Amino acid sequence: MTDALDEGPFFHGTKADLRVGDLLTAGFRSNYRSEVVMNHVYFTALRDGAGLAAELAAGDGTPRVYAVEPTGDFEDDPNVTDKKFPGNPTRSYRSREPLRIVGEVDDWPRLTPEALQAWRDRIAAILGDERGEIIN
Repeated sequence: MTDALDEGPFFHGTKADLRVGDLLTAGFRSNYRSEVVMNHVYFTALRDGAGLAAELAAGDGTPRVYAVEPTGDFEDDPNVTDKKFPGNPTRSYRSREPLRIVGEVDDWPRLTPEALQAWRDRIAAILGDERGEIIN
């Protein structure tokens, strides 16, 4: 890759309890379609976007946002780039290569229970129609 898509910093939201130096890898089930095993690991340059992903992640753990660094090439996330939004306003990316945890972020805004439910309802509606395909 000769031109950087984004200089970062980058973030990943999850309910996994991780430590600095741990690697996030592809090969886990999607948070949005449990029957899909993901070929990529996803991240964003927007801290609040990673916070939303953490809140919506599958599982019962505590939502967490980690600062991450890509260990290899990455590309725009086609699930939101151009397919649903022109360009990449969410600054969302994906990589087949691992992401290294470089720190945990504690100052991201949490959703109210009502806002979280509204997001879950919105995603369920999107996944229920033809736009719900996950590009893997």
